[in-house]
Amino acid sequence: MDRPVRVAVVGAGPAGIYAADILTRAAAAATVDIFDRLPTPYGLIRYGVAPDHPRIKEIVTALHQVLDDPRIRFIGNVDYGVDVKPEELDPFYDAVVIATGADRDRDLDIPGIDLPGSFGAADFVSWYDGHPDAPRDWPLTASKVAVIGAGNVAVDVARILAKTADELLETEIPENVYQPLRTSPVTDVHVFSRRGPGQVKFTPQELRELDESPNVEVVVHPEGIEFDDASLATIRARRTVKMCVDILQNWAAREPRGGARRLHLHFLQAPVAVLGTDRVTHLRTETQQLTGDGWVRGTGEFTDWDVQAVYRAIGYLGRPIADLPFDPTTGTIPHADGRVLDLDGNHIPGRYVTGWIKRGPVGLIGHTKKDANETITNLLADLRSLPPAVHGDPADVLTYLARRGLEYTTWAGWQRLDRHEINLGRPHGRKRVKVVPRDEMVAIGNGADASLP
Repeated sequence: MDRPVRVAVVGAGPAGIYAADILTRAAAAATVDIFDRLPTPYGLIRYGVAPDHPRIKEIVTALHQVLDDPRIRFIGNVDYGVDVKPEELDPFYDAVVIATGADRDRDLDIPGIDLPGSFGAADFVSWYDGHPDAPRDWPLTASKVAVIGAGNVAVDVARILAKTADELLETEIPENVYQPLRTSPVTDVHVFSRRGPGQVKFTPQELRELDESPNVEVVVHPEGIEFDDASLATIRARRTVKMCVDILQNWAAREPRGGARRLHLHFLQAPVAVLGTDRVTHLRTETQQLTGDGWVRGTGEFTDWDVQAVYRAIGYLGRPIADLPFDPTTGTIPHADGRVLDLDGNHIPGRYVTGWIKRGPVGLIGHTKKDANETITNLLADLRSLPPAVHGDPADVLTYLARRGLEYTTWAGWQRLDRHEINLGRPHGRKRVKVVPRDEMVAIGNGADASLP
């Protein structure tokens, strides 16, 4: 497309940044404003990836190169639909692409799940990643902890709980995260999976990382290492599952090595109740039996596990967006190939969706790029059938935000904050130390730190 195209992308995580990149590559005259409710870019790469995963965070290098494009403008600390009304932004753009991801915990409907000491994994991840909306403190008072789930988030949470704080000092964790972890009394972390090892959702890399700490002994309870026909078929068909099963079987057969802390992996144990009166005292699970088709059924055999905290890591959900339909069950925006649909199934003109808010919280970076390509291809096809729009000067958007009294952040501001965090880490031999308070991030990004250019 040769004519000028101006698009707003809502969400500065990988999904939104990839959409901007694909659009500007496909349309030479396209410009993109990427809005985010946080003062910083990168979304879950900054606030959803465990701090001891530097290889995953290397994705930031590629995202940084995209945001360096002068045709792409980052506008942070602006909550679309809350700080600004969608209809007031519409005159500035040909289309809006929603790429807000999924950052809420999926509910677990069992008795006692709301007791004090029961937490959602997403909230805990936000805390240890220094999310500005997360609490500054976290009650790490339990010596025995349960984690419910069999995906990467579950093993991330278990690993962070089991590791000593000093092992994380080389990462970017803020001081308010390091201190509670340093005094945590935890001795045992139990991870419970409802299905068998042939149905695990974590990756071999994530699994291996559980066993890398010299202070943590991984214990695989052999009574859950069972396989049915569907499990064996999956193992044969999927190399990553076979690798995970091989690792688990090896761990289940080895002799104890006597770590100061223990991380237990339990399979075929479904949570049925969190027990306690004024706080968590136990987790009750029911032993499951494989049914031959990859699913399980309860056996009626129950176990009460002595734990003082429970973390559920059973999936993420997206959040509703102002003036757009939303499916609360899947946590997604209804769409057809990226075109947002109204309640009657018709495309809402100018509204598109990509990433986890489009397909749900599944898949890796490759799926995110494929999503973005589909959405942008259809967006451009729709625009080709419309007459060119008149948008005015790109600076008009910033004037509008200033008139609303919004203290927005920019790409140059993020680079100032980035340098500031790196400088905070250098005296301690760390790559960076995250700034946590939102107002401090905004102030530094907007030039309040005179020591930075």
